[in-house]
Amino acid sequence: MSLAIRLFGKPQIERDGVLVPPPRGRKTWGLLAYLLLCEGKPPRSRVAALLFSEADDPLGALRWSLADLRRALGAAVTATGDPLELRLPADASVDITAITAPGEEISFTHLEGELLEGVAFPSSPVFDSWLGMMRRHLDGANRALAHDEALTRLAAGDTTRATELASQLVSKDPLDQAAQELLIRCLARAGRGREAERQLTECEALFLRVLGVAPGPELRSAATDTTRSAPGAVGDRDVALGQLDAGQAALDAGTVEPGVQILRQACAEAAACQDASLQARALASLGSALVHAVRGRDEEGAVRLHEALRLAEGCGERAAAAAAARELGYIDVQAGRGPSAGRWLMRATELAEGNEELCAVLGVRGMALSDRAHYGAALDLLHRSVARAERCGQRRQMAWSLSLIGRVHMLRGELSLALPPLDESLGLVASERWTAFQPWPEVLRAEASLLMGRPDQAGERLDHAFRLACQLGDPCWEAMGARLMGLLAADASNSARAGEQLADALARANRVSDVYQWVHGHVLDSSARLAVETGAENAVEIVDRLAELGARCGLRELVVRAHVHRGRLGVSGALESARILAAEIDNPALEVLISSAVPV
Repeated sequence: MSLAIRLFGKPQIERDGVLVPPPRGRKTWGLLAYLLLCEGKPPRSRVAALLFSEADDPLGALRWSLADLRRALGAAVTATGDPLELRLPADASVDITAITAPGEEISFTHLEGELLEGVAFPSSPVFDSWLGMMRRHLDGANRALAHDEALTRLAAGDTTRATELASQLVSKDPLDQAAQELLIRCLARAGRGREAERQLTECEALFLRVLGVAPGPELRSAATDTTRSAPGAVGDRDVALGQLDAGQAALDAGTVEPGVQILRQACAEAAACQDASLQARALASLGSALVHAVRGRDEEGAVRLHEALRLAEGCGERAAAAAAARELGYIDVQAGRGPSAGRWLMRATELAEGNEELCAVLGVRGMALSDRAHYGAALDLLHRSVARAERCGQRRQMAWSLSLIGRVHMLRGELSLALPPLDESLGLVASERWTAFQPWPEVLRAEASLLMGRPDQAGERLDHAFRLACQLGDPCWEAMGARLMGLLAADASNSARAGEQLADALARANRVSDVYQWVHGHVLDSSARLAVETGAENAVEIVDRLAELGARCGLRELVVRAHVHRGRLGVSGALESARILAAEIDNPALEVLISSAVPV
């Protein structure tokens, strides 16, 4: 017997290709969605409180709904135990698990609508809150996969389908600069230059009218991105190799723009000599440079990396393919596109050979999991990354992964465990003279000092980190520094100054289109906390922005924190929602936060 469950759009169940009568109770649909989407196996008491709190016998109502679910799904399905476990046949098809399962190849057009479309649960406000959060999260995942597919199609030369997908993304959110850039690039690559220019003009006018700022210069660059060969390339392999080495050397020396230009020349030269392996390596290097060395160019970098991956897999250039997949995963992690990030990082893991590449892949996977508050699994991967990096002498990778280990422990309130990896990371950064990365662990270490009750020490560390971040012009590092300045001002009871600094941090975090959403979210969280405590007029607006971002990007801890802020604002059921969502996150600090939350 085949089983197909559709929860996107109007919910329905098919057995052997035939629609079956739906469950008798509306809440049975909610129960099915919850069991399919919650992290781990939930205790019966939690599910009963979530869905049936108004019933005289919540556990009895849950048993009835489980029986209703088994009747609708068929004899091959079991939903038993405490904690509850739903077991489906191995060949069962479930649309919502397909969109959240890394490695699944699905088409964006197959997932129209929203989770349990048209179904509401007014008698269960906590579950209704959970459902709203999951709807936003799955919509974000759906968009991420559409974005990913559009890039893949564009790299393959299928500009027609790529343009269709990009147009759908823009129609859903015209203020999504990444989607606008993708559409403009697709039009330019398709030889539709006038349409690309018209889209650019309309986008600039929209952003100025609605946001008060023009989109970044990368959109204009996308409008001139054609497939025409670069002038001056003669097809000399030795020249291409020399340019590839020279470009990387320039980047290592900190001369970014010349290095990127040389790598562009290397790509053109490799293409002219029709050496697929060399072209894949050059494109992978250029894509990586655009992602890490030039802010605001992640979309262009992603296009180059997709092209590199396609060529590399075609000619067996495994190392370039692994690096390209890893960098594509990194882009999606920063953008909060969890499902597509997971797919790329799985592919990178499969392709990686040797400790040098594996330690990098493990580091990005650890970053992805820690951003989404899967802290135990993240620590395991990050420690493995450090161990492999140490074995192959990749000291910069050690510093990078150690900083994230420190971040996890700090988020969990484990300051004694956070200090050693942060201090070791800073020591490695100093010995490697890795100035471009230094502000990140330095700001984290300064925040640890503040949390330990040492604001003077935190201020001294922060002063250097923030000045360096501004010199580097990195909006992520700058935003983290400005946020901590706000926290220091709040610690000194200077609410006005704290508000100014946090507003500045938000502006810095969003200065470019390729925002690191975890940083953006944590700045919002700090802003929301201050706004709630001071009774600011825009407190509800900031908390809503935090909740929206956290849900859309799958940043689970930020969703919990948004519910805590709402609880402090007096929103009924918000703290209970926070407790239920926090039960899926292994973070003692969250438990303390929720238990100590009182309305202002």
